[in-house]
Amino acid sequence: MSSSSPAPAIPRAAIVTTICLLVGGLAVIFDSTIVSIALKTLATDLDVSVSVIQWVSTAYLLALGVTIPLVGWAQARLGGKRVWMIALTIFLVASIACSLSWSAGSLIAFRVLQGIGGGLMMPLMATLAIQQVPRGASLGRLMAMVSLPAALGPILGPTIGGIILNSLDWRWMFWVNVPFCLVGLLLAWKFIPRDAPSGRARLDLVGLLLASPGIVGVLYGMSRVSEDGGFARLDVWLPALVGIGLLALFAWWAARRPSTALIDVSLLKRRPVASSSLVLFLSGASLYGGMLLLPLFFQILHGSDVLTAGLLMIPQGVGALLSRFLAGKLTDEIGARTVAIAGFVVMGIATIPFALADATTSIWWLMAVLLVRGLGTGAVMIPVMTVAYVGLEHAEIPHASLLTRLAQQVGGAFGTALLAVILQTAVGSSTSLADLAQGFDVAFWWAVGFTVVAIGVCFALPSRPVVAAPAPQPAQKAA
Repeated sequence: MSSSSPAPAIPRAAIVTTICLLVGGLAVIFDSTIVSIALKTLATDLDVSVSVIQWVSTAYLLALGVTIPLVGWAQARLGGKRVWMIALTIFLVASIACSLSWSAGSLIAFRVLQGIGGGLMMPLMATLAIQQVPRGASLGRLMAMVSLPAALGPILGPTIGGIILNSLDWRWMFWVNVPFCLVGLLLAWKFIPRDAPSGRARLDLVGLLLASPGIVGVLYGMSRVSEDGGFARLDVWLPALVGIGLLALFAWWAARRPSTALIDVSLLKRRPVASSSLVLFLSGASLYGGMLLLPLFFQILHGSDVLTAGLLMIPQGVGALLSRFLAGKLTDEIGARTVAIAGFVVMGIATIPFALADATTSIWWLMAVLLVRGLGTGAVMIPVMTVAYVGLEHAEIPHASLLTRLAQQVGGAFGTALLAVILQTAVGSSTSLADLAQGFDVAFWWAVGFTVVAIGVCFALPSRPVVAAPAPQPAQKAA
């Protein structure tokens, strides 16, 4: 598409801010990926059942759900820089506390505190970076930087976690976060521009009482699906149904008062935000569902231990890392729709070999396929996340960040739960390698199906190159 003048360059301040945010954001991403492979070790060392220690992950997830809706209000009330530093401090203190835990109960409680810090940080990363970009600047390259932790986490997290669990005490898992938090706090204090509160500081208490329990209900219900009984369990369908009802009431409540709502759902009337949120829901289902299936595939069918399974996942992370900056460049030049569709096609095609694999399939072949799948994954996330900010005003950016983050979070929980049930149903009680392989084949075909549906939805994405929202308001100033 031709234009009368080239798009403005992304200013140095936006790049510096993004780098500062990345350092702190890596602590959250590494923590999630490391802890996810340590549950069995934690259950043994703390002398509790796997069903109890599972709350180390579930409690963290539910704390995220409670906290995420508050981010927009907190930024308006305190300013984004201050909220970021408070959240990073909470995460730092919680990480140290987790390392000092004396029981499963204390560890779960400190993980809740970690979830509060992480829930504040993740939506803020995109918001604070994009609010530094002038109107008309291309956003693809910047979004490739903002989402870098999501690519590095699957590469380094399982590897670091496996090394720690094999060589050191599990408490060192949480000390990994400390250097990132300390350096992130120093960089944020020195380099992230100080932004004044917007004045829109009144808390939508009714919205909070609807949104947070609604999100928690959905996430909790989905987290229980992998237990015996699946979706038929009372503790699955009841909280999920109540959660969906509360979220529907929240949407009705917020739509009537967009200027004071906890999350401005009226933004979903805009095609870029709505289409981006829907595609992120589906990509979350495919991406997080795949992250559930792939390590289990290597451990169950190929007999890999936790560390080996983590190392075998590295090619997918490398592929995502390699493709993201090319995807950002192409998003700026040819638009989000084409890049996202191409990424989903690659991702779907690279999932098919796993749907045809069994215990005898070459590990080297599967690692090569994972590299290609990672290329598709990286190419998908950048344009879809970027397009949500098309044409938004400065004050609308935090709400778009919340909507897209929640869509991806709920989509990931839904996809993980559904694929877990499909795998469990297909396998049943059989321990035969042939039956187990058949069960994984069925689950991977469903993952391919998520990808196909996402390709169809991608046609609703804008086809033009993505440009930024307005520059920061005059009230902002450098620290």
